[in-house]
Amino acid sequence: MREQRKRMIGVVVSDKMDKTVVVSVPRTTHHRLYGKVIRRAKKYMAHDEHNACRVGDRVEITEARPLSRCKRWAVKKVLVSGAQERHEDDSAGDQA
Repeated sequence: MREQRKRMIGVVVSDKMDKTVVVSVPRTTHHRLYGKVIRRAKKYMAHDEHNACRVGDRVEITEARPLSRCKRWAVKKVLVSGAQERHEDDSAGDQA
């Protein structure tokens, strides 16, 4: 049985490379002394075989074999298109 691969959800912040996107994955943590919740983010380079991702897309990335010096992740699927998300925000603003 194949071992489960790590998966993360993040937002595409760059799609300028060929077959590669940069995905920002946010996480929350507590400050060690004060206990305040802090938002942190880390960027991962992910393989995008069909150049389907655009900036602003919410994507799921999964572990992959080393594809280059920096790429250890691959885009599994696009969860929400950035254009679709912007359209929903615009229509929500019209109702208010």
